[in-house]
Amino acid sequence: MLKYFVYCRKSTEDEERQILSIEAQLAELREFAKQQGLYIVREYFESKTAKEPGRLVFNEMLGEIEKGTAQGIIAWNPDRLARNSIDGGRLIYMVDTGLISTLKFPTHWFEPTPQGKFMLSVAFGQAKYYTDNLRENILRGQRQKIRRGELSAKAPIGYLNEPRLRTIVPNKKTFGKVRTVLEAFATGHYTLVGIQRKMLSLGLVSQSGAPIHLSSISHMLDNPFYYGLFRYRGEVHQGSHKPMISKKLFDQIQEALVAN
Repeated sequence: MLKYFVYCRKSTEDEERQILSIEAQLAELREFAKQQGLYIVREYFESKTAKEPGRLVFNEMLGEIEKGTAQGIIAWNPDRLARNSIDGGRLIYMVDTGLISTLKFPTHWFEPTPQGKFMLSVAFGQAKYYTDNLRENILRGQRQKIRRGELSAKAPIGYLNEPRLRTIVPNKKTFGKVRTVLEAFATGHYTLVGIQRKMLSLGLVSQSGAPIHLSSISHMLDNPFYYGLFRYRGEVHQGSHKPMISKKLFDQIQEALVAN
């Protein structure tokens, strides 16, 4: 009797959020195995994208197959097993060499025949194409946001992320306080520790309520976002958000930073 491993994978990345949860996959695959009379010896599951090789649980499972612990794999769909050419090629090679006798999917037909292996390679290719095409669409969307002057990142202190429009807007509670801090540091009369104390006195603290770390304060003082620009992949772009300070004041802050 052939022995099977069950493999379930769920990625936390946006493009795969609609895929069945691991619990749902397990329930479906257990029922599928029962209907088909398949003997399961172990279940594997992990939350990891398959866009790139290197999944620990997946590699552990294939290592066990190479030892002869099982001869088949049950998965929800071929794209749960591989969405990159290396893992897909490795699976097909293991079928070629007889290490894997069969693969079972509730949503896809497969037999270890030339036609079956060809269709499996097509399924893996489609999964990779979907991933590559989706990545390009995401990058194109990011480039368009950059052209509009919008930064897709966590808002710096003094601003907040507006989830509905996916933009960054002033935080009414802290915008003026941060501007006061920047203006104070620009005078050259404050050290980083001194400006940390001033921020604490204004209620500008970390999420845990502790004083903001000096490295974070240094990054804040060096951030062009506050005068209307932003950095993205090593380049500086014009932003569409509301500036907090002028370029002149920002330059004064940089001079004070050098003096520190």
